[in-house]
Amino acid sequence: MKEFYADLHIHNGRTSNGRAVKITGSKTLTLARILETASARKGLDIIGIIDCHSPEVIDEMVKMIDQGELKELSKGGLRYQETTLILGTEIEIYDQCCHGPIHVLVYFPTLMLMKQFSNWMSQHMKNIHLSSQRIYCDGRTLQQKVHELKGIFIPAHVFTPFKSLFGKGVRSSLAEVFDPQLIDAIELGLSSDTNMVSHIKELQAYTFVSNSDAHSLGKLAREYQRLQLAEANFAELKMALHEQQGRMVTANYGLNPLLGKYHRTVCAKCGEQLGDEATLCTNCKSTQIIKGVATRIQELSEDFQNERNRPPYIHQIPLDFIPGIGPKTMERLIEAFDTEMNILHRVTIEQLEQVVPYKIAKLIELARTGQLAIEIGGGGIYGKIQIE
Repeated sequence: MKEFYADLHIHNGRTSNGRAVKITGSKTLTLARILETASARKGLDIIGIIDCHSPEVIDEMVKMIDQGELKELSKGGLRYQETTLILGTEIEIYDQCCHGPIHVLVYFPTLMLMKQFSNWMSQHMKNIHLSSQRIYCDGRTLQQKVHELKGIFIPAHVFTPFKSLFGKGVRSSLAEVFDPQLIDAIELGLSSDTNMVSHIKELQAYTFVSNSDAHSLGKLAREYQRLQLAEANFAELKMALHEQQGRMVTANYGLNPLLGKYHRTVCAKCGEQLGDEATLCTNCKSTQIIKGVATRIQELSEDFQNERNRPPYIHQIPLDFIPGIGPKTMERLIEAFDTEMNILHRVTIEQLEQVVPYKIAKLIELARTGQLAIEIGGGGIYGKIQIE
């Protein structure tokens, strides 16, 4: 078995022709740039691009295969240099049952199956070219189709206040929307971690994944997981999500939830941080309150004996969050150590000191072990690193 680093939630902002895919995504988030950045700069072994259903993105992948830049793997996925691309899509569900919107992630092993799914989805969607679009069928129907095509189904960022399974507080169980047997994993999202959700009973059956939800190249791998696999391909990934034959997630790496932009309950109008039960802003008297992820998770938690042994969730600060690491410093680090995964996991502080000042080297050491002081985030605003 080998160790692989994987970020399974990366958006495609534009096609190579400039057509929008994820409207809120950076224009530099093209298929080619994502693959290049993930492999050469970030050092990710596996990535999930979750806009591969878009017809122009499919055409780009076909072209890259024809030109020898991408290679189809026999056990699923496409290989680009040292990185395996898992073909995915993010979909929004909103029907009479779920009263959404709820976002889900689905993945398929081959380009042929992604094409089939895209063609099917175009019959239930207004604009197949765009990311995260609403599908006009219920959650279970979608699950059945994904299962039929040998795919993976994961509810996305399940606690964020908007567009998630539990965020709005109208649902207390995933079974209200989905077939529990057809869920392959749960994506926690940027404002939560394993420990926070350890007392939500129905989630204990599933592997947790932590992903970047990147809308720009720089945000790739701000959250990711370490996997134990024989090889980097779709079949091995699916086995790991179900902890089969020694394949598994061995660690989750992510922001301290306190840095997440929806961690605390805040006033949507003025940004004042409020108590868990607040219905009125103490500062501006607005009733537009955004319930924090921490509060929502507490509402869903139960008092029971949790016996599942989960991998560690390591609070790690991305390099570009660290004060003092600007573009020039980052380039020196990449030139010396090749990739961000090397900097975060394989390089010693003594090696760092040979390239950057001790103060910066020490901050990197503290960041990758979650020891930096932080200011709590909420209401759509990320927390901040505090340097004494």
